[in-house]
Amino acid sequence: MANQKQRTLGIIGGMSWESTESYYRIINEGIKAELGGLHSADLLIHSVDFGPINTLQETGEWEELGAMMASSGTRLQAAGAQGLIIASNTMHKLFDDVEAATDLPIIHIADATIDAIKKQNLSKIALLGTQFTMTQDFYKQRLIDAGLQVLIPAEDERAEVHRIIKKELCVGQFKDSSRQYYVDVIRTLAEQGAEGVILGCTEIGLLISQVDSPIPVFDTTDIHAKAAVAFLLSQD
Repeated sequence: MANQKQRTLGIIGGMSWESTESYYRIINEGIKAELGGLHSADLLIHSVDFGPINTLQETGEWEELGAMMASSGTRLQAAGAQGLIIASNTMHKLFDDVEAATDLPIIHIADATIDAIKKQNLSKIALLGTQFTMTQDFYKQRLIDAGLQVLIPAEDERAEVHRIIKKELCVGQFKDSSRQYYVDVIRTLAEQGAEGVILGCTEIGLLISQVDSPIPVFDTTDIHAKAAVAFLLSQD
């Protein structure tokens, strides 16, 4: 496999850069594991400035954000990308904008996660993420359409899960108290019947791992990055 040619993958990243760093590491580790030696991934990364994007998210300016994401996709295509990933769960709300602006295959983070869940034959799944990801149809409905029953935290818990993501994880703060809060939320959802939990924000995996959870954890960053490795090595 050492002579296998890679495709070129474009990453729309920087949302936040902390999780994009995880993508870069996992993808390169995957390529090295598959191809050996000094091989690394053939990647193009547009790392956006997350500050103004976060502001537009919180004020609901999704049309403007869609134009920004589409622009990022077209720039990566012009630079030679043969496929794309959006390194953020929340920004998959704008998946269709990017898809319409390019003629490239885009690896959807929820679809890759669904595949991982189905491999474990689970049907009732908890979802953690930003308020947008936990409550809006762009993500949750995709899981439901795949035959999964989705549980989300109570309203006050959703607010705190969101706050920890935006105020702590996205700025590189990882507090034991916040880890414990997430663990308590997961335990509550498990008691409600959740058979597994989706870490549906690319930063949550920086705080929570399988050892913290009483039920199987589906780390979307890890799953998405490994799907990217498969794309890079696929000749389809």
